[in-house]
Amino acid sequence: MSPPEDAEPVPVPVLRLPRGPDGRSRGFESRRGPRPEEAEAEAQRARARLRARFLRALGAGRGRPARFRLRGGVRVEATLGAAEREAAALLVEGLRTPLGRQEAALLRGSDIIGFRFHVPGAGATAP
Repeated sequence: MSPPEDAEPVPVPVLRLPRGPDGRSRGFESRRGPRPEEAEAEAQRARARLRARFLRALGAGRGRPARFRLRGGVRVEATLGAAEREAAALLVEGLRTPLGRQEAALLRGSDIIGFRFHVPGAGATAP
């Protein structure tokens, strides 16, 4: 059904949205959160912090007895030795497993879920 040809157009009011918080946009911003390049830079900083923390933990644990939790629920104990450059493998000594003992071994980084070792004085309260 079309309007008759001699009908006058009816004016329609225009709704103007208030200015957004940035002062330039109107209504809601379609993007939420930081811009992609800001998010990538923040993610890179977070990765750098985590890597530095991991390397400090490896340095603090060198030569200390440690407990490792591996994939498949296997738990082993060994003395932490050294790590490859990208922590693809950890060198351990005196590895004690459910199947026996090895004097030295490489644990693949991809198999390690977590490890812990005792640091003397850590967590102790001062008198």
